[in-house]
Amino acid sequence: MARSCSARLHGDAAAFSAALRSLLNNPQFSDVTFVVGRERREVFAHRCVLACRCQAFRGMLSPAGGPAPRAPLVLGNVQPDVFLAVIEFLYTNCVTLDSRIALEVLTSSVEYGLQELCKLCVEFIKETLSVEQVCEALQAAVTYGQGDLQQHCLAFIEGCTAAVVRTRGFQELSDTVLARVLRSDRLAVDELELVQAVREWAHVSSAVLERPVPEVAALPVRELRLPLLAPSELATLESHNQRDLLIPVSSIAAAWRCHALRRGSGVPARLCRPRRGTRPREHHRHLDPHGK
Repeated sequence: MARSCSARLHGDAAAFSAALRSLLNNPQFSDVTFVVGRERREVFAHRCVLACRCQAFRGMLSPAGGPAPRAPLVLGNVQPDVFLAVIEFLYTNCVTLDSRIALEVLTSSVEYGLQELCKLCVEFIKETLSVEQVCEALQAAVTYGQGDLQQHCLAFIEGCTAAVVRTRGFQELSDTVLARVLRSDRLAVDELELVQAVREWAHVSSAVLERPVPEVAALPVRELRLPLLAPSELATLESHNQRDLLIPVSSIAAAWRCHALRRGSGVPARLCRPRRGTRPREHHRHLDPHGK
């Protein structure tokens, strides 16, 4: 569902914004035309409004201080609805968003240096976050340095991890963002399911990036807590690992060593710490550094 988000306006500024709305994408009096997206949709605008509101458009409409271009400006790499949302904000200080375009409008707000629009997008995304979109939102938050949105997405993932790892967005996370997710103690899923989810992610990433599975997965697999697995689970994992070499042999050996010595020494402490969703195994009591 679309919703209008608006920055704070006062007095005459609000009245002026309302008057400008009537000119939004209106060919009357317009003096610049954009041809947007694969659909080559025409969007009409007014140079003075765009130039006054956005430095990026000022440079686009008057490059290097030269004469303004008369031909339509072609923007083939942006969706028309996304571009219209940016234009709407420049004219009215408001923006109409829905979950279909919010992340792309956030991207455009960063590219055009529109900080207030960026804030409106972040607030909308936080309020409408879903299982299907949370990973894409997290990736965007990390990419664009939106720390508040990043923390909000991580908390959401921690609350419904088992559902999130089955989404397409999870498969499309970068290795660094996936590793950041896997560092959490509060993931609501068992470690065996996480190992399988990372394996599926690695095979997808390997195909997309045309790089070997062990190479693309090098960073995330360091965060898998193999000592939490029971011996039978670890044996099955070792057998599966012979097919794709997802996990370094040294990591599997370290997990076996924890079982043999009946303690968690020799591996980082975080790898022996059960997550919120970890199913209890009998040997977990031996991994507790404070246990006997």
